Amino acid sequence: MSRQIVLDTETTGLSAEGGDRIIELGCVELFNRKLTGNNLHLYFNPGRDSHEDALKVHGISNEFLKDKPKFADMAEDILRYLQGAEIIIHNAAFDVGFLNKELELTGRPAFGSFVAGITDTLAMAKEMYPGKRNSLDALCDRLGVDNSSRTLHGALLDAELLADVYINLTRGQDALLISDESEEDEGGVKIAPIDLSSITLQVLRASEAELAEHDATLAQIDKASGGKTIWKTSAQA
Repeated sequence: MSRQIVLDTETTGLSAEGGDRIIELGCVELFNRKLTGNNLHLYFNPGRDSHEDALKVHGISNEFLKDKPKFADMAEDILRYLQGAEIIIHNAAFDVGFLNKELELTGRPAFGSFVAGITDTLAMAKEMYPGKRNSLDALCDRLGVDNSSRTLHGALLDAELLADVYINLTRGQDALLISDESEEDEGGVKIAPIDLSSITLQVLRASEAELAEHDATLAQIDKASGGKTIWKTSAQA
């Protein structure tokens, strides 16, 4: 079973260490690579105004945030939701840096200690498409993800778009994985792994006529190659 959370934040500015804070958190849950609808979306009162440049990006006014809870008041609920999941983030260093600062201000350990792992889709995209633009919008265009409703950045919308992008980036990987565990099909029916160790395969041996025909065919091939067939030279060696 694989639980993943696609996560995005909006902030008052670009520097967590410089005093900027998270104002919006958007999380989209995937279970076995399928959207579950069990999402998390929160706004926070950061206790400070957003920088003018940040306002142009997310459009979330300082007035709108005044009656919202503090991050510290919601931290326990957030961590309970994220606990043990793989977290998928575009440009993870930015969001994780802010989450670490918010958790530090509440006296808690770093973000990574609460989750199973962190996957950075920006790093994935740079490896898959070196030398190309790999912003979220660029990846949406490249992978056919509809981002026409994205006029401003919003944490939940961006997380939803990133979930689609991630599924497209990793499409086909499932076929390469063979699990020893029992799995469920799309209808939720548990499929038990099959033990093949007790099955005896029937061996059908070639008849004399079939063996003679096989030898004749090999002789023809050897003659056509001037006696240079691999099986003949290997046998002589």
